[in-house]
Formats: sequence, C-alpha cells, structure tokens
Amino acid sequence: MAKSVTDQVRNGTPVDGVDVIGALSPSRAGDFKTCPLMYRYRTIDRLPEPPSPDAVRGTVVHKVLEDLFDLPAADRTPDQAESMIEAAWSHVLEDDERASGLFDEDQGHERDAWLASCRSVLRKYFDLEDPTALEPAERELYIETLLDSKLLLRGFVDRIDVAPNGAIRVVDYKSGRSPGESFEAKALFQMRFYALVIWKTRGVIPAMLRLIYLGNGELVSYAPDEQDLRSTERQLEALWVAIQRAHETGDWRPRKSPLCSWCSFQEFCPEFGGTLLPLPVQEPSEVVDLDLGE
Repeated sequence: MAKSVTDQVRNGTPVDGVDVIGALSPSRAGDFKTCPLMYRYRTIDRLPEPPSPDAVRGTVVHKVLEDLFDLPAADRTPDQAESMIEAAWSHVLEDDERASGLFDEDQGHERDAWLASCRSVLRKYFDLEDPTALEPAERELYIETLLDSKLLLRGFVDRIDVAPNGAIRVVDYKSGRSPGESFEAKALFQMRFYALVIWKTRGVIPAMLRLIYLGNGELVSYAPDEQDLRSTERQLEALWVAIQRAHETGDWRPRKSPLCSWCSFQEFCPEFGGTLLPLPVQEPSEVVDLDLGE
C-alpha cells in the first residue's frame, strides 16, 4: 500500500542545522500567484474546503496509475486498470475522511455515474501511453531542496522515467482537460518547479517535462534548459519575498480571475460581496507552507 501523505512528509529529508526562511510547494506557489487571499485562507487560516467530484476523481485516477506499475507489464491493460478503481476509491475514503461526504447514501446513481467518469478518464490514458513498455524509475516521489536563499522547495512528482542513457523525464498526470493558452503557463510553471528541485538534488536537468491531460487525451511536452530553471529559481525567491511582505503588512488582497469560479472562499471574499475574515494571530515563522497537496 502506498504511504499516506503524512508518512511521506514525516520521512522527507530533514534540514538539520539550517534556519529555513520558509517553504513552498508548487500548489501553494500557484495559489499565491493566482490570488494572495486564496493563499492566505488555505495556508494561514487553513479554512476547510469540501472535496469536489473533479478533485477526488483526480486522486482516484492517480492512485490507479501509481498502482498499475506494481503489476507485471503484461497485466497493465485497460480492463485491469478499470478493475482497480473500486480499491482506489476505498483507499481515498480511508485516507481522507472528507471524501466520504461526496455522495449521500441515497445518491447511488450519482456515485455510479462518477465512477463511470473515472473509468472514462482512465481509458484515455491508454490512448496516450503504452504502460507495458514503461518501467518508471520513481512514482509519487517526494522531493525537496534548499536554495541558497534558505527557501525550501518541496513537492510530489507523479512519475520519473530514466532512459538507459540517464536522461530524465518528469511526468505529471492531469485528470482534467488541457487548459487554454492563457492557463498553460501555470501548469508549465509547476513542471519547471519539479525540474529545478531535481536539478539541484541530482545535478541533472530533466530532458523532458510531460503533462498528460486525461480529460481530453492530450500530451504537452517541454524541454527545459539551465536558463529556464535559473529563471524559475528567481521567480520563486521573488514570490517568497512577496509572501513575506503580505504577511508583514496584512495585505492579502484578492485577485479576481476566471479561476474564481472554482474557489471555495467566495463568502469571505470582498470581490464577491463577502466579509473578509480577520487575520489569525500568528508568528511570522508560521507562514511556512506545510501543505504538500498537489
């Protein structure tokens, strides 16, 4: 059985004897870039968010694709993957009690339709890759590195493939559809984040970053270079400076965008007529991002 997020974080590389200035994961960095107020509500206030069917579908599909590679190559078939959905759903229910509220007892039809959508998403995977021809080097890998600025970067990578010549491919599964051109940069920023951490820890720049969009069956591939990754490092350090400034001033202003449609905090957002919550009392060091969810 795969380790829980809690166990993986506990077994992460310790940063002994170093006073880190903070920590960022790709998701929390993306939150602040999207909307500082959303970052605050998730990371500082830690407001609860109900799980959405789309998000939980992504978790279930990721679990199946992780476990699929535990099987012998010949057994990695579409039928086998579909048969693993119920077990993956049970695992999610055990790991996150919030998921149990996704469907009421009288919503059996909705639950069945949702499970059917999980099967549909998984079928698209086999149109994009042949898992019988792949032997990933790592799956659901926890990675972290400490920059010279003492900013800790960390996250989970869905899959790392290593070619016979040592070339590294970083793979990320997305259960939704590929984004429009205006949102594609956000997904690539996440992948460059992973590439930067791998470069810092392994001394090798990944040869390929690959996003697999299962919602509409599309592959997006990108070959980073050193200039890309140094630019990403500067962006992340500047982002942390902006986060620290927001913490010191208490100015976590909202940033309205089309992504607001998916936000859980509209009732507390002035942009939607909501009442801004008072800032919690907190020490500056507690701004460090402890949420590694992707």
